[in-house]
Amino acid sequence: MAVSKEIKTTFLLAYPVMLSQLGQVGVGVADSMMVGRLGALELAASSLANSIFFVVLMFGIGISMGLTPLVSKAYGKGKSNQISRLFSNSLFINFLTSLVLFGLILLFSQNLSILNQTEEVEVLALPFLLIITASLIPLMVFQTFKQFVEGLSQTKQAMFITIAANLVNVFLNWLLIWGHWGFPELGFLGAAWATLISRVLMMVLMGGYVLTSKRYNDFKIQIFRFKPNWTLCKRILKIGIPTGFQFIFEVSAFSAAAIMMGWISVNALAGHQIALNLASISYMMATGVATAGMIRVSHYIGKEDYVGMKEVGRVVFGMVSAFMFVCALLFFAFRFYLPTLYIDDPEVISLAASLLILAGFFQISDGIQVVGLGVLRGMEDVKVPTLVTFFAYWALGLPLGYLLAFKFAFGESGIWIGLLIGLTITAALLFYRFEQLSKKKGLLSKSD
Repeated sequence: MAVSKEIKTTFLLAYPVMLSQLGQVGVGVADSMMVGRLGALELAASSLANSIFFVVLMFGIGISMGLTPLVSKAYGKGKSNQISRLFSNSLFINFLTSLVLFGLILLFSQNLSILNQTEEVEVLALPFLLIITASLIPLMVFQTFKQFVEGLSQTKQAMFITIAANLVNVFLNWLLIWGHWGFPELGFLGAAWATLISRVLMMVLMGGYVLTSKRYNDFKIQIFRFKPNWTLCKRILKIGIPTGFQFIFEVSAFSAAAIMMGWISVNALAGHQIALNLASISYMMATGVATAGMIRVSHYIGKEDYVGMKEVGRVVFGMVSAFMFVCALLFFAFRFYLPTLYIDDPEVISLAASLLILAGFFQISDGIQVVGLGVLRGMEDVKVPTLVTFFAYWALGLPLGYLLAFKFAFGESGIWIGLLIGLTITAALLFYRFEQLSKKKGLLSKSD
């Protein structure tokens, strides 16, 4: 394999996914920037609501990602009939998942007091949470179409649609938060309504494209008139459920960190939200590289080329390390400027700047661990990585962060130091796991 050629191929596959993922997180970034102009209390309330919602959302996205490596592998083997059945069963799973997750958030929303936040933040957060929760259903349907086309190594379509919907979201924020052009002035709840509307648009555009494009006629996609195949559902869920828990363990760790920030002060929570929002941009772009790695690895497995599988995995690790190093330098250099895009409170800006230093330090680890999860998912190895993420974040990172913050008086920085250590350990273990499994598959192929 020519490494330069593989870098080019992987980049061409990855950059649309990166921009698509950037568009996804861009909805939250735009909301935070525009809500932050209303004040620290509104920003803290939206932070609490988004922290709760994001945990559930990422589990749903993890479920939907069970489709992609299976489609890619079937595509490598030339099994188009199996691909159409995988899609239909994935759509069935994802729609039911969205309803279940919607119900869980509705139940939890009645007990926000258990999070021990200030009463003002809880009161404002509740309606915001309920509105964005409604966006789960259209987003999960969108994800099904997105994961399907990405499994076929076609990544530009979702990119264009996501970016378009993100622009609509920003425009709707402007209309609904401040009541421009005769629209109702909804305050920070306008951002929640804008998010819901933009995600419905994403579903309509992505579904309409796939169902009407001649490119997919050979797959004979069925939306309504099909019977669930429980064997295929089990295969999808065997990858999707552990992937969902992988996302939950990481995202919920940062959400738990937000809750602990709320124990310190409203300003600490607002500063955490800003720094996390910025770090999520680089993280979501790294997931684009991870998705490309997952697709390429599973495609090579479909062709039974295990040497190529190992080499493309290493290429993707190298690519994400270089990208995240650049992101780290940007966080260091612009740590005082970037928070001013969200808020003009000097204390919040100072807190966010200090956290961005720590965010810079964990960029490479964050990139390596998300790519590690991606390439291992392409190998259909999900159970051990799930246990690794649980241990690193919940058994080590968060408890250590709590001790540093509240027992050793490190404050806000202590919480993020704990998360940094968790990310670094995860990255090391997942890279080691990939190397060991690649070696094992290579030996088995030689023995055959």
